[in-house]
Amino acid sequence: MLTNRQIFLQHIAQTSDFPYLLEISHAEGIYLYDPDGNPYVDLISGVSVSNLGHRHPEVVSAVKDQLDRYMHLMVYGEYIQSPQVKLASLLNEILPPELNCTYFVNSGSEAVEGALKLAKRYTGRFNTIAFNKAYHGSTGGALSVMGDESFKNAFRPLIPGTTFLDFNDFGGLNQIDLQTACVIVEPIQGEGGIMMPQDGFLQEIRDRCDKAGALLIFDEIQTGMGRTGSMFAFEHWETIPDILVLAKGFGGGMPLGGFISSSGIMSVFRTNPVLGHITTFGGHPVSCAAGLASLEVLLREDLIKDVPGKEKLFRDHLKHPAIREIRGMGLFLAVELGSAEKVQKLISLAKDDGMVTDWFIFHDTAFRIAPPLIITPEQIKDVCGRLQQLLEKCL
Repeated sequence: MLTNRQIFLQHIAQTSDFPYLLEISHAEGIYLYDPDGNPYVDLISGVSVSNLGHRHPEVVSAVKDQLDRYMHLMVYGEYIQSPQVKLASLLNEILPPELNCTYFVNSGSEAVEGALKLAKRYTGRFNTIAFNKAYHGSTGGALSVMGDESFKNAFRPLIPGTTFLDFNDFGGLNQIDLQTACVIVEPIQGEGGIMMPQDGFLQEIRDRCDKAGALLIFDEIQTGMGRTGSMFAFEHWETIPDILVLAKGFGGGMPLGGFISSSGIMSVFRTNPVLGHITTFGGHPVSCAAGLASLEVLLREDLIKDVPGKEKLFRDHLKHPAIREIRGMGLFLAVELGSAEKVQKLISLAKDDGMVTDWFIFHDTAFRIAPPLIITPEQIKDVCGRLQQLLEKCL
C-alpha cells in the first residue's frame, strides 16, 4: 500500500521540486503535530492565515453550529444568509464609513480580481499602477499586477495596461494620471521581504489618486486582521483606500476573501451588465461563520493590543551576528541573513528542531516570523533561544 507521502508526490499537483513534506495529523494553538505526535511551532501561521492559532475553540464552535444549519444554498448574492449578513455588519462597524459594502469571495486572488474589475468598471479606464516585488495572487488578473517578471513570463499574454513602479519611489508616482483606473499596493510589501513604506508614501499615493480620479486598492491579505498591531495596517498611516482587499486571516482558518468599498462604487456591478461579478461559493456560510467568530475574538480580547509588545520581545531576544536586520511591524517580521543559502539551511534545521518558518517569494535572503497572535511571551523567548542556536550552525 502506498504511503501518504507517496500518494502526495504522485497524485497531488506539485508547485515546486522541493515541497516541505511535513505530514500533519492534527494542530492546536501554535503547534502542528506529525503522525508520531512530534510538535512543530508554526512560526508562519500557514502564511498569515491562522492569526488565532489552529482550531480556536470559538471558531470551531461556530463552524460546527453552522454545519448543523446549512452549507451551500445558492450562488452568491441571491439568498439572505445570516453568517454573511452578520460579518458584513460587523465589518461596517469597525471600518471607516467609506468602506461600507463587502463582496465576499473564496480567496485573496479572487478578491484582487474583483477589486481590479470594480476599479475598471467604476472609472471606465483600464490602466493600472502596481509595484515591483508585489505579490497579489496567481490567477490571470492578479498575475498581471505581480511585480516580478520571472514568475509571470511563462504565462503571457497577460492583461495589458499595467505600469510597475518601485515601492517607496515618490518620483514614480507622477505616472498616476487621468488614464489610471487604479493603484494596487500592499501597505507593507509581504513577499518582497516585508518592506515598510517610507513616511508619507502611502498618503502621497492617496493624494495622487484623488487628483487623477483613480481608485486606491490596498491589498491587506497578509497584513489584515491584527497582524501588524492594528486591525488593518492602513490605520497606522491614517490612509483610507477606496477598495480594501482581505483574505488569509479573514476566514479564521477557513477559505474566505473579500473586497470592500463604498456602496456607491460597488453598485456598478448591478447593471451593464447585470451580474457584473459573480461567484458560486464566495462567502460560503461556514467560512463566514468562522470569519465572524474570529473577528469577534479579535475585537473582544487583547490580542491585537499585545502585538507590539510581542514584536519587541522578538527583537530583544532574537540577536545573533548572522542577523543583518529584522524588518517589519507587529508579528509580521523578516529576519535578514543576507544569504539564500543560510536561509534554506536555517529553514531545514528549524524543521528538524520542531519549528516551521519560510522564505519570501521575491526575497530569498530572509526568513519569515509571523506566528499566531496568541503566541505567549514565554513561547517567544523559547523560540528565539532555539533560533539563535540554529543560526550558530548556519554561520
